[in-house]
Amino acid sequence: MQNDLNWIASFIWGIADDVLRDLYVRGKYRDVILPMTVLRRLDAVLEPTSQAVLDMKASLDKAGIVHQDQALRQAAGQAFYNASRFTLRDLKARASQQQLKAD
Repeated sequence: MQNDLNWIASFIWGIADDVLRDLYVRGKYRDVILPMTVLRRLDAVLEPTSQAVLDMKASLDKAGIVHQDQALRQAAGQAFYNASRFTLRDLKARASQQQLKAD
């Protein structure tokens, strides 16, 4: 178990060294890596129910229902949800920084 954890940590920091070099000061990697790792994990958990949440949100908006939290959490099957049409996978696929800014 500890070996697996060490391998994962080494893998993540190895990616940081390769990808973030010249973008961030080496000592600041953890200011970027930890939040992005958590965000990606949350995004991955919500990905299978993303469309169901978006459909539920559209239905609730159309019906004029203001208090949507409970229904959206239920649609996500989690204690949290993402009602945005964006996912990290979608954002990564957008090659253009201008397109990201426009969205």
